[in-house]
Amino acid sequence: MTTSNSENIKKKFGGRLRQIRQNMGLSQEELAHLCNLDRSYMGGVERGERNISLVNIHKIADALNISPREFFND
Repeated sequence: MTTSNSENIKKKFGGRLRQIRQNMGLSQEELAHLCNLDRSYMGGVERGERNISLVNIHKIADALNISPREFFND
């Protein structure tokens, strides 16, 4: 996988996370607290700056009460 592909995947994931979070009326800080993650980490994920782990994807999905697959639906 090329660097540009991995960057695109991270940005797409982050954008989807932001969309879901905002639709649920949660701030980054509120979601981070529910996931037991740092707010600055959550911001980095949403901006596509972080290569998020599967464990953290599951933490976020659990906090949002959704399936992890929701992050990857187009």
